[in-house]
Amino acid sequence: MFDIKTTSQKLSKKDSVENGKFPIYSAESQNGGICGYCNEIPAFTISNEKPFFVIFGDHTRAFNIAKNDFCVADNVKVLEPKNFNIKSILFIITIWQKGIPNLGYARHWSIAKNIQIKLPITASGEIDFEFMESFVAELEAERVAELEAERVAELEAYLAAASLKDYELTADELSALSKFENYNWGEFRIGDLFEKLNLSFRKSKFNKDNDVSKIKNSEFSIPLVNAKDGDNGIMYYGRPQDFETATMTIDIVNDGAVSTGNVYPQPQETGVLYNAYLIKSKFTASKSLLYFFATAIQKSIKLKFSYELKASWERVKNENIKLPITTNGEIDFEFMNNFIKAIEKLVIKDVVLYTDNKIKATKSIVSSNQ
Repeated sequence: MFDIKTTSQKLSKKDSVENGKFPIYSAESQNGGICGYCNEIPAFTISNEKPFFVIFGDHTRAFNIAKNDFCVADNVKVLEPKNFNIKSILFIITIWQKGIPNLGYARHWSIAKNIQIKLPITASGEIDFEFMESFVAELEAERVAELEAERVAELEAYLAAASLKDYELTADELSALSKFENYNWGEFRIGDLFEKLNLSFRKSKFNKDNDVSKIKNSEFSIPLVNAKDGDNGIMYYGRPQDFETATMTIDIVNDGAVSTGNVYPQPQETGVLYNAYLIKSKFTASKSLLYFFATAIQKSIKLKFSYELKASWERVKNENIKLPITTNGEIDFEFMNNFIKAIEKLVIKDVVLYTDNKIKATKSIVSSNQ
């Protein structure tokens, strides 16, 4: 049912580069078998006649599907199906994998290629590809419905936990919105309000290929700040035991062609990779205050610093930011909290209304299916 395709190309994770164009398929069972991306000439190309290939991991017994031009690492077999019905192929490789004994870290292909499997057949004894396709399609539809229900439940729980289910503005929040433009503002030196944290990498030697991941998972769970534009300044994740961390901080990017002077609130546990640093308030800060201060700091420094003039703490700490003040000239923390909460409610209102309708519809569908 498959032809084995050969190539002299044997790359590894070390050949991957940032922003690489083509995936490198390895024997890994995680991340769809992709261990990185490169700009090498693809070993295999996808076409209308050959819309996908199956990748077998020799050491892991993992089957993965490649739908775009790709490169390969060592210890994989590239299989070209003789029938390109992807739902049928998913059915076949699932049964095939179940029949391959687990020999641990060993080569499995010599056994796998000779495995005999049972497949549904037509009345005439031919493989019933149509049955397999419809069976997988039905499973997919059921799983999509389950995932939809799970996601809606998660969103409902998140909104409740974050106190965002209630989008009605309080009197204080309405007041903060109405008074924002004409409120009293004062200037404050950033260094008088914040201090820079010196968080380090705990191991003696850093290896980017092994010590960080672009994908958050159970092993790499700590967000790390660096010269990232967007995504709240997070591009990589590290192991909790490898990086010193802090919570309720503000992230300042000090170096980057585009991102210098970007400022992001980081209320969660966070570490530092490079080209950015974390500052912590000398006062007790809520999440709402972090959002307000991060915006105020970026408004003050973004246009003053660049790739040629780094936004180092020695420079940033001497800059001033404008903040709302009380009648006696002190920072009006209460006003800032109310203002941010009001903005959150305005932003979340449509999401809550959409979620409520989605929940009703999902519960109705799940109930009828049961």
